[in-house]
Amino acid sequence: MIANNPPSRPIVLCLSGHDPSGGAGIQADIEAILAQQCHAAPTVTALTVQNTVNVSDFRVLDRDWVLAQANAVLSDMPVAAIKLGMLGNIEMVDTILELIHQHPHLPLVCDPVLTAGGGGSLGKDDVGYAIREKLLPLATISTPNLPEARILAELPEGSADQCAEVLMNYSKNLLIKGGHATDPIISNRLYSQSKETLIFTCQRLPGNFHGSGCTLASALAGRLALGEELASAVKTALDYTWRTLRDAEAPGHGQYIPRRLPLDFCS
Repeated sequence: MIANNPPSRPIVLCLSGHDPSGGAGIQADIEAILAQQCHAAPTVTALTVQNTVNVSDFRVLDRDWVLAQANAVLSDMPVAAIKLGMLGNIEMVDTILELIHQHPHLPLVCDPVLTAGGGGSLGKDDVGYAIREKLLPLATISTPNLPEARILAELPEGSADQCAEVLMNYSKNLLIKGGHATDPIISNRLYSQSKETLIFTCQRLPGNFHGSGCTLASALAGRLALGEELASAVKTALDYTWRTLRDAEAPGHGQYIPRRLPLDFCS
């Protein structure tokens, strides 16, 4: 072993919940980040009871335990980006806020996880409001799907553009994903403070998917850790995510799980 050998891959600190089915959460983060040729440093924020069908319960971890996990990494490794997933309650939002304030220079991807793919809740109280008010302003980019954007913007029937009009009062950059619509072509909209909206389209694939949002946000964090410019990083992450959905598998009785790593990854 060579002493002081620098890491060969950028490091992404992930703060997300654990999904025992392996479809979403921390495992999705790790796989998607590895696929970008980055190293994932996972910090668990919550434990969930879920599978490919739905989530039935969750427990947010103690704030001191979460801070201890993250700070152990940050004090030891040159983290190049941070990715936020499930936070679960207002106290965890405040915990993450404390952490982010200590590292304001790091690119931050905020995936505001509020519901599972099967529809079950992954947030208590007014966690969506807390994310909007406290974390969106600090994030390099936030990546809600349309249902999450509606919750954050408090517009139950709002379009992506209508939600963005509200959320851009809080956000530097905002990617509203179009996967929950029904059109044969999915439109993912990137909004920025320059008022320019970039629309990335892709063909809708048959089936429902578990962990697609985690996959996208983590891949995007990896691209930013590599130094890729934002709009290009968004496109790269979207293209990668679409391929993982195209090749998805159905190991359970519910949604498909993205195939984030090639079959020969470990060979």
